[in-house]
Amino acid sequence: METQTAENNEISFAEFNLKSEILKAVNELGYEAPSPIQQKTIPLLLEGKDIIGQAQTGTGKTAAFALPVLHSINVKSSDVQALVLTPTRELAIQVAEAIHSYAKHLGRVRVLPVYGGQSISQQIRHLRSGVQIIVGTPGRVMDHMRRETLDISNLKMVVLDEADEMLRMGFIDDVEWILSHTPKERQTALFSATMPREVRRIADNYLNEAVNVQIEVKTLTVPTVKQFYLNVSERQKTDALTRLLETEAAPGEAVLIFHRTKVGAAELADKLQARGYAAEPMHGDMSQSLRETVIKKLKNGKIEIVVATDVAARGLDVERISTVVNYDMPSDTESYVHRIGRTGRAGREGRTILFVTPRQQRMMRDIERYTKQKIEPIKLPTQADVAARRVGLIKEKIIATLAEQDLELYLSLVEDLAEETSRDIAEIAAAAVFLTVGDKPIEVNVEPEREQFAYSEEGMVRLFIDVGRRHQISPGDVVGAIANEADIPGKAIGAIDVNDRFTLVDIPGELVEQVLKKMQRSKIRQLNMNIRRASSADAETPREKPSERERERAPWRDAGRDSGRDRDFINRREFKGKKAKRKDSKKPFPKRKKSKN
Repeated sequence: METQTAENNEISFAEFNLKSEILKAVNELGYEAPSPIQQKTIPLLLEGKDIIGQAQTGTGKTAAFALPVLHSINVKSSDVQALVLTPTRELAIQVAEAIHSYAKHLGRVRVLPVYGGQSISQQIRHLRSGVQIIVGTPGRVMDHMRRETLDISNLKMVVLDEADEMLRMGFIDDVEWILSHTPKERQTALFSATMPREVRRIADNYLNEAVNVQIEVKTLTVPTVKQFYLNVSERQKTDALTRLLETEAAPGEAVLIFHRTKVGAAELADKLQARGYAAEPMHGDMSQSLRETVIKKLKNGKIEIVVATDVAARGLDVERISTVVNYDMPSDTESYVHRIGRTGRAGREGRTILFVTPRQQRMMRDIERYTKQKIEPIKLPTQADVAARRVGLIKEKIIATLAEQDLELYLSLVEDLAEETSRDIAEIAAAAVFLTVGDKPIEVNVEPEREQFAYSEEGMVRLFIDVGRRHQISPGDVVGAIANEADIPGKAIGAIDVNDRFTLVDIPGELVEQVLKKMQRSKIRQLNMNIRRASSADAETPREKPSERERERAPWRDAGRDSGRDRDFINRREFKGKKAKRKDSKKPFPKRKKSKN
């Protein structure tokens, strides 16, 4: 199998010798130059070769196969000439829309998306009227083939889009069945972000002398997407989300939030609606018409937030999405890549925020290793941050109104009010701003420098530990020490905020006394520490420098700080009984007992 590596050389679409009607549409869509996957794939497909394109989400692979498909279509024939298989309904719709946009100057090119959840009788009517390109999910395509409502005897080209995702969703047997019933003379293009064994087997069995096209990239993620994470607990997520939406979301831009479950996505959307946000859920239990309505609203700017599950958001391509929030940790590293690929589209800048609970630190490190990118930490916005953002937006609106609107009539109204009420004009302006603000007050209820000490979740009590980041303490260290010494489940521990010289941790109210009692004279990472209830006075308490503190660490602790052994250790119960001692430095520590949890 021949392998070619795509390089990003400056060429134009005109060099591909595509039909002039296709080039006209491409130019009107604002495409300046082909992406690396398009540079290598389009010429090969135009030559009639089978190809395997290893490409991530957002690399332009839809145009990479759609343009050659349209170039080879006989518009005078009503036979099905191309079949594109996609893992989800959303992606099928997205690809069909893209092909339509590229074909708008070609004449009567008919593209039909077929998928479950839509009336099959309606699809049959379209098929009988003549369709040249089918874009569909494997299950519905099989259904039509078995009903003999889809004739593929004159098929010229088959495209498997996101083959690894079809494997993950359990469609791989359906794909093989479809391929086995297609004409042997067909041309085949397979696109996949990764190449699992099962996908490689399909390529070997159903592609002829395929050329393997790979893109040389330093990372698996979109370079225009900035990645951040926020340490939170499960109970803190909703409040943290609303604060982020208040301070981070840009006016006019859209936010996509990922939730692990269908029910959770619907409930979170309801909570956001109750807090005044234009939010809608999108999940598998919704009818297809409702999901299409949500996508249309998002594109048109009628809603600003979509709370979606992984499957429902596959193929979602809306340029307005500037921020992706991983409210729940993805199930695997590849899902994370697919999620954040929903922003930073078409060269635009994007932003992603990953919510990380104390027990999910390892998964985040796995994601960093997989993507070869560092995810940067951010702090939970304070009430003062929220108030400052609201004030800033109000000022921007007022300044824009002063610059753009004719206010002569309104100025006369203000002057009349000042004369009638003997009030200062500034007071009247303040009253107008108050009416404009509505249900989002701008006052600050908590002093900003003290808020992190006062704020805690309902039913939780915030504790203060006098060691922090300067002492090389991580959230995992705190979870391990408290869970082991106080004999409480790690999942009961709430939000953990590791500051430079101290740490704040939320503990359920009913467990506070137990933790305080058993943690006295305890150590974190073999470092002496003190623990007590947090108070606002702690905000002004100077902490000791790291060099002034006792640092009695076992040598393997420092040497293996980033090792899997150390990460595994914090999730196990500390060895009880006699302390582990080494008479000779060459001898290892004795094995520790496994956790009973």
